[in-house]
Amino acid sequence: MQGKRVEWDGESILKEGEYAKAPSGTWFCCTPGNHMGSLGAHSVVEHEDRTITVSPSILITATNSKNNRQELWHGFLEKGIWRAC
Repeated sequence: MQGKRVEWDGESILKEGEYAKAPSGTWFCCTPGNHMGSLGAHSVVEHEDRTITVSPSILITATNSKNNRQELWHGFLEKGIWRAC
């Protein structure tokens, strides 16, 4: 999936595939499947074309009522392109 870098106020909801740098300097994303996440624990490289590459892989999880973690999305954002594991 082709991602899209957007300008972001740090408060609104990003749309599927979008990524943005918050005013605080932390990067955030909305993965394929509409799962929002922070990239604060990742290394983010900005390319000349304004795309980004994130490492290591991006893992979005949720915890259910029994305190079990469920994987919602796992994959990569490389030069602005989303790729699932």
